[in-house]
Amino acid sequence: MLRSEDVGRLGCIANGWPYVVPVTYVNDGGSVYAHTGEGLKLRAMRENPRVCLEVEQMRSEANWRTVVVRGRFEELSSEENDRALALLTTRLTRTEMSETARLLQREDIVQREGIRRPVLFRIRVEEKTGRFELI
Repeated sequence: MLRSEDVGRLGCIANGWPYVVPVTYVNDGGSVYAHTGEGLKLRAMRENPRVCLEVEQMRSEANWRTVVVRGRFEELSSEENDRALALLTTRLTRTEMSETARLLQREDIVQREGIRRPVLFRIRVEEKTGRFELI
């Protein structure tokens, strides 16, 4: 299920409170890769790298599946960016990309307009749980 979906809800602790936001992601079997711009989410994960990702498939109230992944946020080094970028752009080109995702592919815009490049990160999976109801 983690490989078939594109959007999950990332949970972290920001300013002492739970903070949950949607993110596009890709899963390679051992880690979940995503991207973000500078902001609250990134500051929160840098301060406390323990995060979770919830992914769901809702067909109806009686037909659904959900997975929760718990793990550690790791900001990728420049050496690791290429592999993560390839995984993400392959996955994200199937759907309409967000402005932040487009910047992952457009180095010319980043350099010309002085925009900060999105930060690539992974969640190193430590635990997965799931639930479902199928009728």
